Amino acid sequence: MARLRLSSPTVAALLVLQAGFLLFLYAQHGGFRAPAAEGPAQTHVLVLSSWRSGSSFVGQLFSQHPDVFYLMEPAWHVWVTMYQNSAKVLHMAVRDLVRSIFKCDMSVFDAYMPWRRNLSDLFQWAVSRALCTDPACEYFPRTEITSESACKTLCGKYPFSKAEEACRTYSHVVLKEVRFFDLRVLYPLLTDSSLNLKIIHLVRDPRAVVKSREQSVKALARDNGIVLSTNGSKVDDTQYKVLQEICRSHVQMYETATLKPPSFLKDRYLLIRFEDLVKDPLPEITAMYKFANLQLTPKLESWIYNITHGQGPSKIKEAFQITSRDAVNVSQAWRNVLSFPKVQRVQEVCKGALNILGYQLVDSEREQKDLSVDLVLPHRRSQFSWASFSQN
Repeated sequence: MARLRLSSPTVAALLVLQAGFLLFLYAQHGGFRAPAAEGPAQTHVLVLSSWRSGSSFVGQLFSQHPDVFYLMEPAWHVWVTMYQNSAKVLHMAVRDLVRSIFKCDMSVFDAYMPWRRNLSDLFQWAVSRALCTDPACEYFPRTEITSESACKTLCGKYPFSKAEEACRTYSHVVLKEVRFFDLRVLYPLLTDSSLNLKIIHLVRDPRAVVKSREQSVKALARDNGIVLSTNGSKVDDTQYKVLQEICRSHVQMYETATLKPPSFLKDRYLLIRFEDLVKDPLPEITAMYKFANLQLTPKLESWIYNITHGQGPSKIKEAFQITSRDAVNVSQAWRNVLSFPKVQRVQEVCKGALNILGYQLVDSEREQKDLSVDLVLPHRRSQFSWASFSQN
């Protein structure tokens, strides 16, 4: 019998052809997929601010957006449970909580409220449109602009598990927090490839903050103690020591993000001043939405106009509520309410923050009360260039 003899190069060529043909058939039947570089499925936004700085208003600007799952100050649960510790000691626990929520893992709350049964166990849960609409609560459609009172009436008894279920259906997860005092604490989140984190840093004139804090003295006493490390004792901030720590933290965050920042902060930090926001809301809100990859809808635009052009000043009973007010008048109310000696003391305590954030000092009571003098100086959106970091 004759035998077919093939040279080694010929055999090798045939094997390559056979392998190529098999790979072609495998791919045609869907068995072969080129590995794709997959990023996080969601966008994560952390609104960093301090108490009485307009952060609840900014939180609502995100909460009412139909693409956003929003929670207000979830770290409240950490501080209430571990109130004998200092803010610095609690930073890591707060960061871990935030990381888990961004990943829609609500089991992280087991450590702080093991009894959790309903949505209403979450701090300020009813200000979250996502917890008041489908799929968390069937009474309101997902695109509805919700009210806190209606939500409390109808949605509070839904099981806590609905929070995680709802979170996973949104493209954006936004958290508002007032319990971070150092931007560097967030570096592990900013470098976590499973997160797509952006930071909005909201600041407000410290003199206006003092006026607002005076309406909420009792409510802030426990948090004051944690800021000042008093081992669980409540504190009235009559000496402005808490305010001083808040001002220091704003300066630290701003300088960290703008003076030779790490490359991973590129395009992920945005400073917003409350006064700019209420003076000309739509451009500022549009800028925030663009930063967060969100679109401003006509329904939201109408709601924003109504919420910033209401009648009457802020009242004590409304200190933690979002109501329809004349926002510009609210932002300037401190100039007629605070005594000049008190203003002088605040300026001493927060001089660095006032200067770096663009707020004009006043030298007399007359200057303070002259509303024709604008004390909010022009502020450049970006005072640094990322060009030097683009090669890193």
